[in-house]
Amino acid sequence: MTAIAEAPVATRSVLPPIAKKLPITLSIATVLLGALFLLVPRHGTAVFRLDNGTTALKIPDWSVSADVVIVVVSIILVLLTAWSWFAALRRINAGRWVAIVFAVLAVFAFVTWAAADANGQVPVVNMLYGSISLAVPLAFGALGGVIGERAGVVNVAIEGQLLLGAFLGAVFGTLAHNPFFGLLGSMIGGMLVAFVLAAFAIKYLVEQVIVGVVLNVLVAGLTAFLFTILLVPNSDTLNNTPQFTRIKIPLISEIPVLGPVLFNQNLIVYLLYVTVPVVAFGLYRTRWGLRVRAVGEYPRAADTVGIKVNPTRFWNVMLAGALAGVGGAYYTLVSVPHFNRDMTNGAGFIALAAVIFGRWDPVRATLAALLFGFATNLQNTFSAIGTPVPGEFLLMLPYVVTLIAVVGFVGQIKAPAADGKPYIKS
Repeated sequence: MTAIAEAPVATRSVLPPIAKKLPITLSIATVLLGALFLLVPRHGTAVFRLDNGTTALKIPDWSVSADVVIVVVSIILVLLTAWSWFAALRRINAGRWVAIVFAVLAVFAFVTWAAADANGQVPVVNMLYGSISLAVPLAFGALGGVIGERAGVVNVAIEGQLLLGAFLGAVFGTLAHNPFFGLLGSMIGGMLVAFVLAAFAIKYLVEQVIVGVVLNVLVAGLTAFLFTILLVPNSDTLNNTPQFTRIKIPLISEIPVLGPVLFNQNLIVYLLYVTVPVVAFGLYRTRWGLRVRAVGEYPRAADTVGIKVNPTRFWNVMLAGALAGVGGAYYTLVSVPHFNRDMTNGAGFIALAAVIFGRWDPVRATLAALLFGFATNLQNTFSAIGTPVPGEFLLMLPYVVTLIAVVGFVGQIKAPAADGKPYIKS
């Protein structure tokens, strides 16, 4: 028998696929903004008020020509879009800075267009302060979502944790006449919802997304029922909690613009400043974080080295609920001194979007929450200065921004490998 030598097969280099999501998103945004500026032109001057009168150093107002800003920014947006297409076709990374610069300039041009010849000035400090106020509950909810999903449990019940946290925060705070007891009650409320989620998802292996949705509906109905029969007739004794007041930090609170925004805040905001780096450090630099990520990525491998997978998941879901409960406390211990039905208004779902947009990272998720808080606060700013933007559009603006951010700018994302998958010990 003669051996037949096979000819070597030529190997082909496999090129990575062309990433078109970012350039397509930038192209659509550029076209929409261009159509808005052309079809509904606004001329004149936009005035940005950089001083709210709380700092010793006074900064004059900043006036810009709407025509100049719109033309210059539009050219830059077109160039950024062209660069994103060039980078995609060449299969190179366009850089994260492209999306960040594009978003900042687009928002600046849009606000300038809306404020041109408006009845009032754009209060920059108040706008940023309000953005942080709206972002704090989202950030705590997102931190809870990050920890829960890093441990392998999908936390769709953030909305319910925020809502029950707000409810018990009002009740505990009113009964004790102390906001710190209200904060404790809010954490208990978030943990109660998390306990039910963990029990059904981990112990009884129920589909986690379904459990989360059911819990949201259950908590909404329960708090509305208790509000009607318990809080309304006893508002003075059960629904009139003292609030956390602002704590002005000397010296750094006098920094223009950023000082009043960041360092003239209440205790819960300062708690967020501490919680984010602590969670980030703990998640990536400590034994606890290694165990959490292990049971969320490779639970069977974690089990083989002695990590108790399901107890680890259970207690971290409880911790996630406590953090989300702190976010709920902001509604009744800072924003308003009493509980109202459905007062979270879907914030838990936006917090869940911040978890995905932040790629399950505590710092990125917090930044995403700040973005969504800013988008939500724009409707208040535009309403105050009297812009031509319809009120219906302002109401849907935060959800539009959420969709664009998650669908258009996130790119290829990958959740923890065992996220949403129950673990059965063999």
